[in-house]
Amino acid sequence: GARAVAREGGAREMACLARLDTSLLEGPLLSSHTALASSEGVDVGSSASAPRAAFAQAPLADVGARDAFEREVVSYVKPAHGTTTLGFIFQGGVIIAVDSRASQGPSISSQTVKKVIEINPYLLGTMAGGAADCQFWLRNLGQQCRLHELAHKKRITLSAASKLLANTLYSYRGRNLSVGTMVAGWDPDGPGLYYCDSDGSRVKGQRFSVGSGSTYAYGVLDRGYDYNMDADTAIKLAQRAIFQATFRDAYSGGTVSVYHVTEDGWTKVHGDDVAELYYRYNPTEVLQR
Repeated sequence: GARAVAREGGAREMACLARLDTSLLEGPLLSSHTALASSEGVDVGSSASAPRAAFAQAPLADVGARDAFEREVVSYVKPAHGTTTLGFIFQGGVIIAVDSRASQGPSISSQTVKKVIEINPYLLGTMAGGAADCQFWLRNLGQQCRLHELAHKKRITLSAASKLLANTLYSYRGRNLSVGTMVAGWDPDGPGLYYCDSDGSRVKGQRFSVGSGSTYAYGVLDRGYDYNMDADTAIKLAQRAIFQATFRDAYSGGTVSVYHVTEDGWTKVHGDDVAELYYRYNPTEVLQR
């Protein structure tokens, strides 16, 4: 019956094992390396350890010295970056302006990066620092804001949204994140603007500029800023400030995007190439002098 069938199956398995060719296991384990070395004219002798001398291993990192090891490798995985972003509050709402260039070390990796993340119809976040870090955590903030709306049946305030982001980034402090973002929007308390970064900082203010070209943008922004200016003047000021930063800062460029946040939500009002803006601000007759 069943026992006879089992015995017959076991006998067949033993017969198969007996027919296996195990001659490869009886020779040197590194025979293929030995053959390759011999074909290249390298005398490896008969020792099984000889191919190791013929094919030296690459030097290994000293992972035992952890602090020195981490300081060395962080430069390998964290490319240099640059950008220019700005935001300011005026009597007509909040203006956000950004460039679109992404860089990796001395190279330009993209000219079309979207550096404004729409968190919801009333909140915006800007990107400065590592592109992946900024995009991921701002989109994560959007998810947290949506969950807050579902739980509390009302739109999250700007103050609460910026606090959520600051708490998240603070919990990852010391993990080599690179985030410098502005969170701007309009809530029941009116227009607002916060700066948050990967150290867990959270600062409320009326105007900020973040990125490698921020010093140039501040020069234009501080000179032309007036809280009581109209919307058209504010938009032109933001556009001019970003353009001047792209002109002086090699790590900023591409296009200048300008957003206007009002009580009814945000609106993208401009997206102009910096090459076109150059000739707008420097007419041909001026350049020919």
